[in-house]
Amino acid sequence: MDNTAPLILLAAGGTGGHLFPAEALGVELIRRGYRVRLATDSRALRYSGLFSRDTIDVVPSETVRGRSPWSLARTVILLAAGTVVSLNLMRRLKPKAVVGFGGYPTLPPLLAARLFGVPGIIHDANAVLGRANRFLSSRVSAIATSLPGVLDRDPQLSGKTTTVGTPMRPAVLAAAAVKYASPEATGPLRLLVVGGSQGARVMADIVPPAIERLEPALWNRLILTQQVREEDMARVRAVYDRLKINAELAPFFTDLPARLASNHLVISRSGAGTVAELGAIGRPSILVPLPGSIDQDQFANAGVLVQVGGALRIPQTDFTPDRLAAEISALAAEPGRLTAMAAAARTVGRLDAAERLADLVEKVAGI
Repeated sequence: MDNTAPLILLAAGGTGGHLFPAEALGVELIRRGYRVRLATDSRALRYSGLFSRDTIDVVPSETVRGRSPWSLARTVILLAAGTVVSLNLMRRLKPKAVVGFGGYPTLPPLLAARLFGVPGIIHDANAVLGRANRFLSSRVSAIATSLPGVLDRDPQLSGKTTTVGTPMRPAVLAAAAVKYASPEATGPLRLLVVGGSQGARVMADIVPPAIERLEPALWNRLILTQQVREEDMARVRAVYDRLKINAELAPFFTDLPARLASNHLVISRSGAGTVAELGAIGRPSILVPLPGSIDQDQFANAGVLVQVGGALRIPQTDFTPDRLAAEISALAAEPGRLTAMAAAARTVGRLDAAERLADLVEKVAGI
């Protein structure tokens, strides 16, 4: 890579939903001849991918976790420290633009960029603008969204908003080329259960007893892959071993796009990245939105697939073993319905988002 090539600084929270779109844009920018670095928090160091340790700048930050004076003070102190680190990054790296992908770790780099007069861009993959991006929205040069209409009701922001889709990593693009193979009526049924990049206890609580409620004939058909947190592993495995379910369990899957492509049905949270990948790859799903968020973003995200017939949405209050067992049984009995859901999900997928976002970066940065 030419060390004199223009540098684009990407900023993202340290979870997969923020990091994966940043990685996808990074791949496209490097293909176009630019240098790329990532500003994020320490959680990102556990992910393998485009960004090696020497291309990551760890920025102190803190998510707002409560309203107590201590929590708020800690958040302010860490964000202030992160801004100082980010100001030094601006001086040292001299980026042509800073592109944020949501999460509180994006606040310091983008605020520092504004102070240095460096163009800032934010990308939001949710159906509702996230809190960090909402704060930054009036302080950046351009806004990119995955979905249309996110800011249509805000005339001050809609004029600088472009709908580009969610940038997809090469692994997702490869998985998107795999055609959906409808399960045979009495053949194997491949079921993938994931809870987001940090796992979800509710899947460990509900899915095993739901599987136990299925007809024994369906137990014999199931090939189950489930993301399970370490602290839940023993109890989940005990249920599947007792039922003699063909099950693969792990805390995290590094090859998730390929696993999405190889399964007949997905049970998952409805984070923006997951919903975008389900659309790009075209797989039917049962989605359980994370409850309790201020803006109900996961509920809205799931609605994107539900509206076209590509998914079922079950609020967590209704996500019981009996309800889940009934939905799995009904879908297993109608392979044609699964195939139709897969085709419907694919209609919301957008495979050229990384190119479209890279075009916007070049335009805003004037490069």
